[in-house]
Amino acid sequence: MAGKKQFDMDTALDAAMIQFWRDGYADTSLDDLSRATGLNRSSIYSSLGDKDTLFLRCLDLYAARYGEKYDSALSCAASEPVAAVRAFFGVTLDRIADPEVPDGCLIAQSAMAIPVLSPSVAAHAKQVLGSQRLRLRAALKAGRLTDQDAETFAVHAAAVNQSLAVMSRAGASQEQLLAIVDVTVDALSQALRA
Repeated sequence: MAGKKQFDMDTALDAAMIQFWRDGYADTSLDDLSRATGLNRSSIYSSLGDKDTLFLRCLDLYAARYGEKYDSALSCAASEPVAAVRAFFGVTLDRIADPEVPDGCLIAQSAMAIPVLSPSVAAHAKQVLGSQRLRLRAALKAGRLTDQDAETFAVHAAAVNQSLAVMSRAGASQEQLLAIVDVTVDALSQALRA
Protein backbone atom coordinates (compact mmCIF):
# COMPACT_ATOMS: atom_id res chain seq x y z
CA MET A 1 0.00 0.00 0.00
CA ALA A 2 1.49 3.35 -1.04
CA GLY A 3 2.49 5.67 1.78
CA LYS A 4 2.29 3.01 4.47
CA LYS A 5 5.27 2.92 6.83
CA GLN A 6 7.12 -0.36 6.48
CA PHE A 7 8.43 -0.49 10.06
CA ASP A 8 7.10 -0.71 13.55
CA MET A 9 7.63 2.58 15.40
CA ASP A 10 7.94 0.90 18.82
CA THR A 11 10.57 -1.53 17.53
CA ALA A 12 12.55 1.30 15.93
CA LEU A 13 12.40 3.43 19.08
CA ASP A 14 13.47 0.48 21.21
CA ALA A 15 16.42 -0.21 18.88
CA ALA A 16 17.44 3.46 18.97
CA MET A 17 17.16 3.49 22.78
CA ILE A 18 19.44 0.46 23.03
CA GLN A 19 21.95 2.15 20.70
CA PHE A 20 22.01 5.34 22.80
CA TRP A 21 22.18 3.24 25.97
CA ARG A 22 25.09 1.18 24.69
CA ASP A 23 27.22 4.01 23.25
CA GLY A 24 25.85 7.20 24.80
CA TYR A 25 24.49 10.26 23.06
CA ALA A 26 27.80 11.76 21.90
CA ASP A 27 29.19 8.50 20.53
CA THR A 28 26.03 7.54 18.65
CA SER A 29 26.00 8.73 15.06
CA LEU A 30 23.10 8.82 12.62
CA ASP A 31 24.80 5.93 10.82
CA ASP A 32 24.74 3.96 14.11
CA LEU A 33 21.04 4.76 14.51
CA SER A 34 20.39 3.74 10.92
CA ARG A 35 22.10 0.37 11.47
CA ALA A 36 20.30 -0.16 14.78
CA THR A 37 16.83 0.69 13.50
CA GLY A 38 17.18 -0.59 9.94
CA LEU A 39 15.99 2.80 8.69
CA ASN A 40 17.86 5.11 6.33
CA ARG A 41 18.68 8.65 7.43
CA SER A 42 15.71 10.24 5.68
CA SER A 43 13.32 7.76 7.30
CA ILE A 44 14.83 8.47 10.70
CA TYR A 45 14.36 12.21 10.23
CA SER A 46 10.84 11.95 8.81
CA SER A 47 9.55 9.33 11.26
CA LEU A 48 11.61 9.71 14.42
CA GLY A 49 13.04 13.23 14.24
CA ASP A 50 16.54 14.64 14.39
CA LYS A 51 19.11 13.17 16.75
CA ASP A 52 18.10 15.38 19.70
CA THR A 53 14.40 14.65 19.22
CA LEU A 54 15.02 10.94 18.88
CA PHE A 55 17.24 10.91 21.95
CA LEU A 56 14.54 12.67 24.00
CA ARG A 57 11.98 10.13 22.84
CA CYS A 58 14.34 7.30 23.80
CA LEU A 59 15.05 8.85 27.20
CA ASP A 60 11.31 9.14 27.83
CA LEU A 61 10.76 5.55 26.71
CA TYR A 62 13.48 4.35 29.09
CA ALA A 63 12.16 6.47 31.97
CA ALA A 64 8.61 5.20 31.43
CA ARG A 65 9.63 1.56 31.11
CA TYR A 66 11.68 1.50 34.29
CA GLY A 67 9.62 4.16 36.07
CA GLU A 68 6.62 1.82 36.08
CA LYS A 69 8.75 -0.89 37.64
CA TYR A 70 10.11 1.51 40.28
CA ASP A 71 6.59 2.74 41.08
CA SER A 72 5.41 -0.84 41.51
CA ALA A 73 8.37 -1.64 43.77
CA LEU A 74 7.67 1.41 45.94
CA SER A 75 3.92 0.83 46.13
CA CYS A 76 4.16 -0.79 49.58
CA ALA A 77 6.21 2.07 51.08
CA ALA A 78 3.47 3.28 53.42
CA SER A 79 3.33 -0.05 55.25
CA GLU A 80 6.78 -1.50 54.48
CA PRO A 81 9.24 1.30 53.62
CA VAL A 82 12.38 -0.81 54.02
CA ALA A 83 11.02 -3.60 51.81
CA ALA A 84 9.89 -0.99 49.27
CA VAL A 85 13.34 0.58 49.01
CA ARG A 86 14.96 -2.84 48.75
CA ALA A 87 12.51 -3.68 45.95
CA PHE A 88 13.34 -0.34 44.28
CA PHE A 89 17.01 -1.31 44.19
CA GLY A 90 15.96 -4.78 43.06
CA VAL A 91 14.57 -3.25 39.86
CA THR A 92 18.00 -1.77 39.14
CA LEU A 93 19.85 -4.96 40.03
CA ASP A 94 17.52 -7.01 37.82
CA ARG A 95 18.12 -4.62 34.92
CA ILE A 96 21.87 -4.78 35.46
CA ALA A 97 21.75 -8.59 35.46
CA ASP A 98 19.61 -8.74 32.31
CA PRO A 99 21.83 -9.96 29.44
CA GLU A 100 19.32 -8.58 26.90
CA VAL A 101 20.09 -4.92 27.71
CA PRO A 102 23.34 -2.94 27.82
CA ASP A 103 25.25 -2.42 31.05
CA GLY A 104 24.64 0.72 33.02
CA CYS A 105 21.73 3.11 32.83
CA LEU A 106 20.66 5.46 30.05
CA ILE A 107 19.69 8.11 32.61
CA ALA A 108 23.05 7.90 34.41
CA GLN A 109 24.88 8.11 31.09
CA SER A 110 22.79 11.10 30.08
CA ALA A 111 23.48 12.87 33.36
CA MET A 112 27.23 12.37 32.90
CA ALA A 113 26.96 13.73 29.34
CA ILE A 114 25.12 16.93 30.32
CA PRO A 115 28.15 19.15 29.55
CA VAL A 116 28.08 18.08 25.88
CA LEU A 117 24.30 17.97 25.42
CA SER A 118 22.30 20.78 23.89
CA PRO A 119 20.61 22.96 26.54
CA SER A 120 17.15 21.50 25.88
CA VAL A 121 18.38 17.89 25.99
CA ALA A 122 20.47 18.61 29.12
CA ALA A 123 17.44 20.14 30.84
CA HIS A 124 15.35 17.11 29.98
CA ALA A 125 18.04 14.72 31.22
CA LYS A 126 18.14 16.62 34.54
CA GLN A 127 14.35 16.44 34.78
CA VAL A 128 14.30 12.67 34.16
CA LEU A 129 17.06 12.16 36.72
CA GLY A 130 15.19 14.31 39.23
CA SER A 131 12.02 12.26 38.81
CA GLN A 132 13.76 9.34 40.51
CA ARG A 133 14.46 11.47 43.58
CA LEU A 134 10.86 12.71 43.63
CA ARG A 135 9.53 9.15 43.35
CA LEU A 136 11.70 8.05 46.27
CA ARG A 137 10.85 11.11 48.38
CA ALA A 138 7.10 10.53 47.99
CA ALA A 139 7.49 6.88 48.96
CA LEU A 140 9.65 7.69 51.97
CA LYS A 141 7.22 10.34 53.19
CA ALA A 142 4.47 7.74 52.94
CA GLY A 143 6.78 5.47 54.93
CA ARG A 144 6.74 7.81 57.93
CA LEU A 145 9.92 9.80 57.41
CA THR A 146 9.79 13.54 58.03
CA ASP A 147 9.90 15.83 55.00
CA GLN A 148 13.56 16.66 55.62
CA ASP A 149 14.59 13.04 56.26
CA ALA A 150 12.61 11.83 53.24
CA GLU A 151 14.34 14.39 51.01
CA THR A 152 17.81 13.61 52.40
CA PHE A 153 17.36 9.88 52.05
CA ALA A 154 15.76 10.22 48.59
CA VAL A 155 18.80 12.16 47.34
CA HIS A 156 21.08 9.53 48.84
CA ALA A 157 19.12 6.55 47.49
CA ALA A 158 18.87 8.09 44.01
CA ALA A 159 22.64 8.68 44.03
CA VAL A 160 23.28 5.10 45.16
CA ASN A 161 20.92 3.82 42.47
CA GLN A 162 22.79 5.70 39.74
CA SER A 163 26.12 4.57 41.15
CA LEU A 164 24.99 0.94 40.84
CA ALA A 165 24.68 1.47 37.09
CA VAL A 166 28.10 3.11 36.87
CA MET A 167 29.71 0.43 39.05
CA SER A 168 28.17 -2.34 36.97
CA ARG A 169 29.57 -0.83 33.80
CA ALA A 170 32.97 -0.74 35.49
CA GLY A 171 32.76 -4.47 36.22
CA ALA A 172 31.43 -4.68 39.78
CA SER A 173 29.94 -8.07 40.57
CA GLN A 174 26.32 -8.65 41.56
CA GLU A 175 27.54 -9.46 45.09
CA GLN A 176 29.38 -6.13 45.33
CA LEU A 177 26.33 -4.24 44.09
CA LEU A 178 24.09 -6.05 46.56
CA ALA A 179 26.48 -5.12 49.40
CA ILE A 180 26.12 -1.44 48.41
CA VAL A 181 22.34 -1.79 48.48
CA ASP A 182 22.50 -3.50 51.88
CA VAL A 183 24.34 -0.54 53.44
CA THR A 184 21.73 1.90 52.16
CA VAL A 185 18.77 -0.25 53.19
CA ASP A 186 20.30 -0.78 56.65
CA ALA A 187 20.70 2.99 57.04
CA LEU A 188 17.02 3.48 56.20
CA SER A 189 16.03 0.79 58.66
CA GLN A 190 18.01 2.53 61.42
CA ALA A 191 16.53 5.93 60.53
CA LEU A 192 13.01 4.52 60.79
CA ARG A 193 13.77 2.97 64.21
CA ALA A 194 15.18 6.24 65.57
